[in-house]
Amino acid sequence: MLLLWMALAALVRFAYLSSKPPWTDEFSTLVFSLGHSFRTVPLDQVISSEDLLSPLRPEPEGTPQDVVRYLMSESTHPPVYFLLSHFWLKLFPALPQGIVSVWAGRSLSVVFAILTVPAIYGLGWLAGRSRLAANLSAILYAVSPYAVFLAQDARHYTLALLLITLSFCCLVVAVRKMQARQPIPLWLCAGWVAVNALGVAVHYFVMLSLLSEAIALLFFWRFQAPAHRHAHPSSSFLNPQLLAVAFLSLAACLVWLPELASSQTSPLTEWIFYDRSDLLMWLNPIFQFLAAWVVMVILLPLEADFLPLAAVAAVVMIAFLLWVVPLLVRSFKMLLADPQTRWAVVLLGGLVLGGIAVMTLITYGLGRDVTRGARYNFIYFPAALALLGAALATLWNRGGLADEATTPPPWTSRRWYAPRHQFPKTGKTAVLGILFLGFLSALSVAVNLGYEKYYRPEQLAAQMRQYTEAPILVATDHQTHVQTGEMMGLAREFLLAPDASPYTLPRFILAHGEKNSLTPAATLNQALSQVPRPFDLWLVNWHASENVNQPDCAAQEIRKIWINGYSYDLYRCR
Repeated sequence: MLLLWMALAALVRFAYLSSKPPWTDEFSTLVFSLGHSFRTVPLDQVISSEDLLSPLRPEPEGTPQDVVRYLMSESTHPPVYFLLSHFWLKLFPALPQGIVSVWAGRSLSVVFAILTVPAIYGLGWLAGRSRLAANLSAILYAVSPYAVFLAQDARHYTLALLLITLSFCCLVVAVRKMQARQPIPLWLCAGWVAVNALGVAVHYFVMLSLLSEAIALLFFWRFQAPAHRHAHPSSSFLNPQLLAVAFLSLAACLVWLPELASSQTSPLTEWIFYDRSDLLMWLNPIFQFLAAWVVMVILLPLEADFLPLAAVAAVVMIAFLLWVVPLLVRSFKMLLADPQTRWAVVLLGGLVLGGIAVMTLITYGLGRDVTRGARYNFIYFPAALALLGAALATLWNRGGLADEATTPPPWTSRRWYAPRHQFPKTGKTAVLGILFLGFLSALSVAVNLGYEKYYRPEQLAAQMRQYTEAPILVATDHQTHVQTGEMMGLAREFLLAPDASPYTLPRFILAHGEKNSLTPAATLNQALSQVPRPFDLWLVNWHASENVNQPDCAAQEIRKIWINGYSYDLYRCR
């Protein structure tokens, strides 16, 4: 069965893998993985599409040392995934146009996503010793729209997710050993530390997962029966093997502390900062959390351009959630009522709540809204799936617990936890419905009707083709390689077009300067004065305080459409 779930995961993740254009973060992965630098792209002058796309052209001279050097000097991420991607991309030829294949870049992420299926299965089985719960957890991951969204990006999240899942598995095994008052095996400790260290070298946010493990252990220890809480050092935080794992994992984190500290002042991370005086910014994280939790399981085509389809999708999702959530709540109560499953629910729940608590603390305490990036919820996602898999297994079995076999959890009253042991006959229907809608949701993401890409350069390219009457010159104000990536996406669309020719390929000006400053406008106008007429000037994502100041360049009124990631204006220069 596990192979079937892996095949299902592969099917929905490889579907339409290269049909969606890459966005800025994916360009970062591709450029750095090739051992190239964004700084080779000329600024403050007119350049060709060839010049702009040159960092995307594979060259045999690129080395792993180049990957590390350029990544650590120009980005804010650790190097392990980029090194793996460097060797992976060498297995694939470039596109006929000479640039790297997006399918090749994304496929590595998909491979790690497929390998995560057995890891999720293992976490579900280790926690509950139930093959049904393990299978349901694996299926949930296979069809999760959130998991498909992460997998179809040429980014490092699926590898980080795989390592977090393995770390959670180690935690569950360690807790089982402590419950049995047995020493944690040395091989498990070594593997646990290795997984944690590798995870931090893949994504710094794995540190937050490790912190959530500490919170989960505290949560678990606090809610044990008092008779067991102080029974033996091996079953508490004083466990020597557990302390060794904690200290060695902490050391693995501290190695990256200087790099992590420097990234906090990088312009690349400014987007997560928010103004604490804005009341709306205090409310946004709450709704962003709620939305992230829902779309981990179900996301029908809410972002379809056809409004009736999006409306029907919203109604179906709301109705389904109103039906299923009460069933899941009752299922969790049953799991808590059973001494055999209670400990796993508390531990996995501690991981989920710990991850949420850490993100909340960073958001409200440090003023960095990490909930704005839905992808960052990966730090507790495996535990949430294992919990949900256990709840669905209980739904499927329709209340296999007997009153006399249950005792109330030590921290609550019998009235609160008292479950209804016989679910309605809709229990299996609800499980099948969740899985079926999950599959439809996964397909919605694959075809870009859910978790729509942040940038849609293909739509902007179509607008340009519709209104252009002369050679195209695109101008943007530049602060970091994010803007370079935005323009790369646009240049790539023109390059890959069936009618691509030197005449149809646009030229670009990346006018460097601080946002809302006068420098980019001065640079632009100086460059425009030297460009032979006629040409059509498109200001794309132009945020400088001044625009075009050329007597022969006139702004044009065109019918604009909303395009993800791009704002634009047209000038005709004659």
